[in-house]
This record gives sequence, C-alpha cells and structure tokens, in this order.
Amino acid sequence: MPYEVHSPDGAAPPDLVDAAAADEWPMWEVFVRQRRGLAHIHAGSLHAADAEAAMQNARDVYTRRGEGVSVWVVRSDQIAAFDPADAVDFYEANTEDVRSATYYEIPDEVGHM
Repeated sequence: MPYEVHSPDGAAPPDLVDAAAADEWPMWEVFVRQRRGLAHIHAGSLHAADAEAAMQNARDVYTRRGEGVSVWVVRSDQIAAFDPADAVDFYEANTEDVRSATYYEIPDEVGHM
C-alpha cells in the first residue's frame, strides 16, 4: 500500500515514496567525528537504499550545521555485537587478576619499578 500525503488543496505531491519500498531499505548506523583527533561517535540511525544514499542522508541530517569533519555509515546488519544479557560474562572475564600488572611480583633485581 503506497504512502499517501496530500497537500491542503487535496492534490498528491509528485514525489510520493512507496512505503513498502521504504520498509525494505536497510537500516544504517551513522558515526560522526566532531574534530580531527577525536573518535567517531554514534550519532543515530537512518534507512537508505544504498551506501551512497545513506552517506548523503547522514550528511544532511547529522552535519547540516558543519558539526563534523568525518562521517561513517555502516549497515546495521553488518555490526557484530553481543546481547546485553551476555555482558556479565564479558565483564567477568576481564576482572581476572592475571590481567592486571599488580598481580605479578617484581623481582628485587629489577629495583627501579
């Protein structure tokens, strides 16, 4: 079913977008770097037909006032992540003492540490 928008005079605008086609567009994640030397930060998400359209939309939406020097777009289905419920396992694995330098004893002959 097409998405229909009508102007006040009742005429449909010429640039209607078919909602079914828009639903098929993949989701893209947008990352923006505010200044050189800073990390890219997740700015938001958008739907687009391809990478070129996603980049153009990202520039228009997230950097329209010159807020960024660099923009990345990544298809959401290409991002690997763990389920938040599994986060406990990841954090517990990083709390082992052997991961900390304080776990090891420094030999007396080293002396300067």
